[in-house]
Amino acid sequence: MSSDSFSSLPISSEQIANLDSLGYKTMTPVQAQGLPHVLDGKDLIAKAKTGSGKTATFGIGLIDNINPRFFGAQALVLCPTRELADQVGKELRRLARCVPNIKLVLLCGGKPFGIQKGSLEHGAHIIVGTPGRIQDHLKRGTLVLDGLKTLVLDEADRMLDMGFVEVINEIIDQTPKNRQTLLFSATYPKSINKMCRSILRDPVTVTVEAEHSTAVIEQLFYPVSKAYRNRGLLALFEHYQPESALVFCHTKIQCDEVAKFLRDQKVEALAIHGDLEQRERDQILVRFSNHSCSVLVATDVAARGLDIKSLQAVINYELPHDPEIFIHRIGRTGRAGEKGIALSLFTEQEMPRLNAIEDFQKQPCQIEETDTLTRKPDFSSQSPMITLQIDAGRKNKLRPGDLLGALTGDAGLAGTQIGKIDIFDTFSYVAIERSAYREALDYLANGKVKGRSVRARKI
Repeated sequence: MSSDSFSSLPISSEQIANLDSLGYKTMTPVQAQGLPHVLDGKDLIAKAKTGSGKTATFGIGLIDNINPRFFGAQALVLCPTRELADQVGKELRRLARCVPNIKLVLLCGGKPFGIQKGSLEHGAHIIVGTPGRIQDHLKRGTLVLDGLKTLVLDEADRMLDMGFVEVINEIIDQTPKNRQTLLFSATYPKSINKMCRSILRDPVTVTVEAEHSTAVIEQLFYPVSKAYRNRGLLALFEHYQPESALVFCHTKIQCDEVAKFLRDQKVEALAIHGDLEQRERDQILVRFSNHSCSVLVATDVAARGLDIKSLQAVINYELPHDPEIFIHRIGRTGRAGEKGIALSLFTEQEMPRLNAIEDFQKQPCQIEETDTLTRKPDFSSQSPMITLQIDAGRKNKLRPGDLLGALTGDAGLAGTQIGKIDIFDTFSYVAIERSAYREALDYLANGKVKGRSVRARKI
């Protein structure tokens, strides 16, 4: 039996069958190295990038350790952002569906506290959430961690970057000393090392090198003057014309300015950062994931946890200070057997950062000149889809099939004209081909979905 087969793990046949049905055929390196230790109850430090399979590494282990008959918090997963917490929660539910009666509760800011309190009153085995909201529930006594078996710190480096170290320590103080602690981090700064020494017991360390083959991700670096940075960015879009791109900036203000600049140049772009309301963040992520927005401009923190299946290009508006962050950024393209391209702008003052990237990758960076780019001044980045928002959601018992049925039935649209459908509590979003969105909007204005009239608008 192959050592990278899930069948080699000491888990139930039901769990193995579930993993197979979810497409988990063989273990990724972080799973193969980490899961045996996790299942053995050991503390773990895993240095691995997003997309390496780390959610299943801790998820399979903590689910195996749950006692469904005891309705108390037995596993806690701390995540830096609401988006990552939501993504982790969805994956854990999939991994746990072979075990009856396991309840997972998501505790994040931006959602009503009272509803979360009610969910906790009915008992929960697994808690996934952000540090601030978890701390709120602990202070108000709505969450008790006395019976906790497993604590997971997911993307610990980002949580420390966001200033959560004191909050995390306060949360940990309310957990049992004999718990199992699993820490996952894409980078390993001194602050992480200090945290590991204080909260883990004889941990096993697993490192999966975050290196990207040039055959999968082509890396190109373009020198620009500080005043020419925006024009250099536009030149990259006019030459490469990516159907989907993620542009990394350092600050929230920079994100807004760059996104506005791109829109002014007819490049459809949206900015995402921590100052946005939850509904705005949801809408932006929905539009990017369903191909009704081609370009997302984000900070490193906001980009963590984004569930991006296919991304043609990553663009560094300026180089990050840490080469590991650079590796993490560009690793968002070239996934799932597809090729990607990583394009970086840098000034003369950023040469030390470029040298650090060369040292880290143990190879020279390929530098090109922007005047070698083929400019297409009439280029405009118009997305193939348009998103419609419907004023009904999960609380109205609305399902994706209800919207699909109404649009392909009464409205007469072809199934190929309808893209991704996202159902939230009180709203739903559906992507429609640009050529057909008027037809869909007219139907929704006058027709019915699941027997009720709805309101719809383009976002």
